[in-house]
Amino acid sequence: MNRSLYTKLVLIILFLIIALMVVAGVFLTRGVRSFYLNDFYDRMAEVFADQELADSLRDAAENDDTELMSEMLGVYAGRLGIDSGTRNYHILSGDTGEWLAGSVRPENGFVDITPNIVSALNGENGDESDPNADYMDVALPVEGGGRDYIIYIIDNRETMRSLNGQLLLIIVEALAVGLVISVFLSLLLAKTMIAPIQELTRAAEKVAGGDFTDKVDNTSKDEIGVLTRTFNDMAVQLEDTLDDLKRSEQMRREFVANVSHELRTPITGVKSYAETLAADPDMPADTRERFLNVILNESDRMTKIVQDLLTLSRFDAGSIEFSFDEFSFETSVRDVYNAVRMEAQAHGHVFTLETEPDIPRIRGDKARVEQVIMNMVSNAIKYTKDGGRIAIKAGVRGGEVWCSVKDNGIGIPKEDVQKVFDRFYRVDKARSRESGGTGLGLSIAQEIVARHGGRIDVKSRPGHGSTFTVWLPVGGPEDA
Repeated sequence: MNRSLYTKLVLIILFLIIALMVVAGVFLTRGVRSFYLNDFYDRMAEVFADQELADSLRDAAENDDTELMSEMLGVYAGRLGIDSGTRNYHILSGDTGEWLAGSVRPENGFVDITPNIVSALNGENGDESDPNADYMDVALPVEGGGRDYIIYIIDNRETMRSLNGQLLLIIVEALAVGLVISVFLSLLLAKTMIAPIQELTRAAEKVAGGDFTDKVDNTSKDEIGVLTRTFNDMAVQLEDTLDDLKRSEQMRREFVANVSHELRTPITGVKSYAETLAADPDMPADTRERFLNVILNESDRMTKIVQDLLTLSRFDAGSIEFSFDEFSFETSVRDVYNAVRMEAQAHGHVFTLETEPDIPRIRGDKARVEQVIMNMVSNAIKYTKDGGRIAIKAGVRGGEVWCSVKDNGIGIPKEDVQKVFDRFYRVDKARSRESGGTGLGLSIAQEIVARHGGRIDVKSRPGHGSTFTVWLPVGGPEDA
């Protein structure tokens, strides 16, 4: 791939140089030819338009004096560009085109009859330009007294061909030098462009192999620099995505294991008690009733687990519907307090409620918010030994209402504080199972609070109890 890119870039630049030189050569040679043609015919027209020269030639022709005509043309030789090498003048017979005099004598004594000479023989000015001819000529008829003459100027274009030859030589030399320079520059350019691409390729190969640690260093602001930074960002995003996938896969496995474990325990109990009942039809009535109660309790527990799992699944899928409306947050807190007060007193807890004055009404789903507060209070009762203290407080701060539930229960280890919202997490697994807990309550509570645009704070110390505080915006979530 690298050799191919080098070769392509070098060949492209070489082709451009050659094409540029060829085009320049064509335009220069054509320009030189056009310049010489225009200069020749413009000069001839200008000189022979001189009335003094025309009168002198006519007088000499009337006197049949070709020598005088030749002398007159010699006087104007500088203006005509006569140099006896490439441009010459001739005096021809106006009847036959025979050579009579001139700046040089033709080798065979005759001048080739050209179309312009033919025009002059017919009494017309022969000043037509033929770009394809290898000469330039002008033939002008001069009427004499008894004999006609033709003034004939011819240029063999040797000067033009010599200049074009020099131009072509210069172009070829420039092309050779340009090719050497272009090869060097193209190699330098190719290396400048390909080096970052090579680094990107190596980094891409590592990314394809799962190694996201190699980053391409390129601080340039050109397109390659932008591509490099985009690639580095993509690699970081891919790495984060892969980490998320790994975490998701780990969570999925743990979730499946937890669900299996949670359901296996009540199923095992139900199966054991049912088998015992089936194997002993003469079992005492009180024992049979106790076994049936265990089976019913374990069935209810499995039902609760399945219901909670279904609720979390609907949260994950975004299919949970909320009914947002204004309601009294203080009233909801009091309703929860009254609902569980007897249960707390049954465990000998000191159960108190304290609310700040003027707690505003809030916008939210009343039943869901009460579910969150109920979960916090139930956990406090569940994880506090009999005879403990549980305090509910509520108030308002800024644009949020809050409700805290504080207990002096078993507390939560510092490293596990944030795990309480993980699914199936329990501080005390034995106590939770005895009380019918599923380990999903706080996960559901956190989802509900997040849907309301709020948050839950946790403060806890092992052996000193925990404080859970829920914060909810008074106006509800923005998309409510």
